[in-house]
Amino acid sequence: MDKFIIHGGVPLQGHVNISGAKNAALPIIAASVLTEQPMKINNVPRLRDIYTISKILQHMGATCELDEATNCFHVHRNGMNRLEAPYELVKTMRASILFLGPMVARYHEARVSLPGGCAIGARPVNLHLDALRKMGVELDIVDGYIIARCEELRGAAISFDTVTVTGTENIMMAATLAKGKTVLKNAAKEPEVVDLARCLTSMGAHIEGAGTDTITIHGVEELRGTEYSVMPDRIEAGTFMAAAAITAGHVTLPIEVAQYLESVIIKLRDCDIRIECDDELIHIYGNGITCRDMATSPYPGFPTDMQAQYMALMCRGTGVSVIEETIFENRFMHVAELRRMGCDIEVQGSRAIVKGKPRLKGAPVMATDLRASASLVIAALAASGASEISRIYHLDRGYDHIEEKLSRLGAKIERVRE
Repeated sequence: MDKFIIHGGVPLQGHVNISGAKNAALPIIAASVLTEQPMKINNVPRLRDIYTISKILQHMGATCELDEATNCFHVHRNGMNRLEAPYELVKTMRASILFLGPMVARYHEARVSLPGGCAIGARPVNLHLDALRKMGVELDIVDGYIIARCEELRGAAISFDTVTVTGTENIMMAATLAKGKTVLKNAAKEPEVVDLARCLTSMGAHIEGAGTDTITIHGVEELRGTEYSVMPDRIEAGTFMAAAAITAGHVTLPIEVAQYLESVIIKLRDCDIRIECDDELIHIYGNGITCRDMATSPYPGFPTDMQAQYMALMCRGTGVSVIEETIFENRFMHVAELRRMGCDIEVQGSRAIVKGKPRLKGAPVMATDLRASASLVIAALAASGASEISRIYHLDRGYDHIEEKLSRLGAKIERVRE
């Protein structure tokens, strides 16, 4: 098992390229189930979750691979001989549930293990299942597997009780091959949902309203293969912005990612962090941090996937920040580890009260989930002395070789075998 050793106190300097978005790439790869024709997906990040979803496709009978030199993911299919996503592959990745909708749409049956992934709170799949039942799917849960079958998938009017990104994506994919029209109310507006809709449209789907809370899908007889490029990862970009600010550095990012980061940029500027944009680059200057309150909310609000990184940033700020987590009820697991580095944080239910401090200290810490891992890296980059971050396999699920990118910015970071 690998760990990071980070010697903090070095201001980050330079340019960092942003990889393709994991949360866009995974559903787009799952959408390959909807067609018999080859798919070529560009700008796919080199992540553990990408290799896991590749193994699931191979288990189903597809031929697929990620070219790490070009970040191009190829899927070639000659029919499906296993209509299942097994537990041994699904247990580490919640996004595996995204195979359910496409398999039911294309083959009218599926067997998908209940998903795993980060333990950051209840993320039930009942919203997916309720929607599929309205579309004519019979569903059972047997021995930890979702068993789905239908004679005909029918369009339906569906209103989600709560905003669900994977639910919106799953049902949108299923609806592309359903008979008739499907209307999704209270749909997720995230850019990754829009990116999936664009990919499906390039495959021949008829989708209207992606990016709003009402998405309309008119089912078609079949979809074709396509070549598509995944959007940049807004959470990776936000993570590097926080790292630049906390280390008093100067880092630039490609301007293309700014359109997805408006809420993060607004909040960081509210914290008196200097951020400037020109025609080509976003410039982040670490010129001091003022603690400000923040509450997570669905897009276009401040993303829950940036909450832990923001908390690490507030630990080095001036003043007090109240951070409220409104999406997941168990997403403060990084607090105990940040305290080991000298952070002053008090948790009161769904709120964390952070008192900024002028110095943090290096310490041995343990990652508990993907974004918590990123917060520990950010804090360690600013801490005095050395930090050891264990269980970094969480980071490998969502960040494309983050230590290489940080090293190119001047960080003293090393991956070692424990």
